[in-house]
Amino acid sequence: MTQSNAKKKRLHLKRTRGMDVEKERQSSPFSTHERVTKTKKESIEQNFTKYKKHNHFDD
Repeated sequence: MTQSNAKKKRLHLKRTRGMDVEKERQSSPFSTHERVTKTKKESIEQNFTKYKKHNHFDD
Protein backbone atom coordinates (compact mmCIF):
# COMPACT_ATOMS: atom_id res chain seq x y z
CA MET A 1 0.00 0.00 0.00
CA THR A 2 1.11 3.55 -0.57
CA GLN A 3 2.02 5.88 2.26
CA SER A 4 0.32 9.18 2.92
CA ASN A 5 2.21 12.42 2.49
CA ALA A 6 2.11 13.05 6.23
CA LYS A 7 3.67 9.67 6.98
CA LYS A 8 6.38 10.28 4.37
CA LYS A 9 7.24 13.59 6.05
CA ARG A 10 7.35 11.94 9.50
CA LEU A 11 9.67 9.20 8.24
CA HIS A 12 11.88 11.76 6.51
CA LEU A 13 12.22 13.79 9.72
CA LYS A 14 13.02 10.63 11.64
CA ARG A 15 15.72 9.62 9.17
CA THR A 16 17.38 13.00 8.71
CA ARG A 17 17.02 14.78 12.06
CA GLY A 18 16.23 11.92 14.41
CA MET A 19 13.00 13.61 15.47
CA ASP A 20 10.25 11.15 16.34
CA VAL A 21 7.05 13.17 16.31
CA GLU A 22 4.91 10.20 17.27
CA LYS A 23 6.54 9.98 20.71
CA GLU A 24 5.75 13.62 21.43
CA ARG A 25 2.05 13.06 20.79
CA GLN A 26 1.62 10.93 23.92
CA SER A 27 3.33 13.45 26.20
CA SER A 28 0.32 13.93 28.48
CA PRO A 29 0.42 11.52 31.47
CA PHE A 30 -3.35 11.83 31.96
CA SER A 31 -6.35 11.64 29.70
CA THR A 32 -7.55 14.98 28.37
CA HIS A 33 -10.88 13.53 27.23
CA GLU A 34 -13.93 15.02 28.90
CA ARG A 35 -17.29 13.32 28.90
CA VAL A 36 -19.91 15.47 27.18
CA THR A 37 -23.11 13.46 27.51
CA LYS A 38 -24.40 11.95 30.72
CA THR A 39 -24.17 8.25 31.32
CA LYS A 40 -27.32 6.21 31.89
CA LYS A 41 -26.60 6.08 35.60
CA GLU A 42 -26.20 9.86 35.84
CA SER A 43 -29.44 10.52 33.98
CA ILE A 44 -31.37 8.13 36.27
CA GLU A 45 -29.85 9.67 39.39
CA GLN A 46 -30.85 13.13 38.18
CA ASN A 47 -34.53 12.18 38.48
CA PHE A 48 -34.11 11.45 42.20
CA THR A 49 -32.48 14.81 42.94
CA LYS A 50 -35.16 16.94 41.30
CA TYR A 51 -37.79 18.85 43.25
CA LYS A 52 -40.73 16.45 42.89
CA LYS A 53 -38.56 13.34 42.48
CA HIS A 54 -40.56 11.73 39.69
CA ASN A 55 -39.39 8.36 38.49
CA HIS A 56 -40.81 7.76 35.02
CA PHE A 57 -39.09 4.41 34.59
CA ASP A 58 -41.47 2.61 36.99
CA ASP A 59 -44.68 3.74 35.25
